[in-house]
Amino acid sequence: MEALNLLFLSLLCTLFVYQCHGACAEVDSDTEAVAGKGFKLGCISCKMRSEVEGSATIDWYFQPKGQKVFNLIYSYDEDGPSIKDEHFEERVDWNGSKRGNDIQDASIYVFNVTFNDTGTYQCDFNRILTYQNYEYHTRVRKFVHLTVVAKATRGTASIVSEVMMYVSIIGLQVWLLIEMIYCYRKISAAGEEALREAANAEYLAIASESKDNCAGVQVGE
Repeated sequence: MEALNLLFLSLLCTLFVYQCHGACAEVDSDTEAVAGKGFKLGCISCKMRSEVEGSATIDWYFQPKGQKVFNLIYSYDEDGPSIKDEHFEERVDWNGSKRGNDIQDASIYVFNVTFNDTGTYQCDFNRILTYQNYEYHTRVRKFVHLTVVAKATRGTASIVSEVMMYVSIIGLQVWLLIEMIYCYRKISAAGEEALREAANAEYLAIASESKDNCAGVQVGE
């Protein structure tokens, strides 16, 4: 029973984690794109208190390599997305939050990346938090320093992350296998014990019946 309880508890934890998949986590964007392919510019800003209602508008700026000025290239507000720079015309698509105006993920996707896309991208959250008696305006600014290369390269962090992922998967599978074997043995032992108890009960019943028959024969004599 203990093993079954542990297995049940692990399943509950798994369901809890699954239900919390929508929790916000501020993950840094990748910074290396391959020319001719698409690339996701990540930008996430989590609210400190998720229960507070809010709304946000997003502005993306781009500073080409070697220049000092940031140019507005993309905006996203209650009216939807709009591209502000002809260099990115028909090449940018919204890849962030899609439910309502309470935006926490302001990522965008750039199609057909070119070497001219190398530079620094600035992502601005213009957020309004709505409390019971007032509204609070705040701005969050994040930067992505993008490098465009001809061929993809794999960094050490990427390799280590992939190795750790496979190690975690294998470890989980081994743990589940051990749990299954342990549970099977416990169930088998419990089944054997139940069979022995049933056999003993049957033996006692037969013995008791034989004893009663013998007593009946003696009385008859």
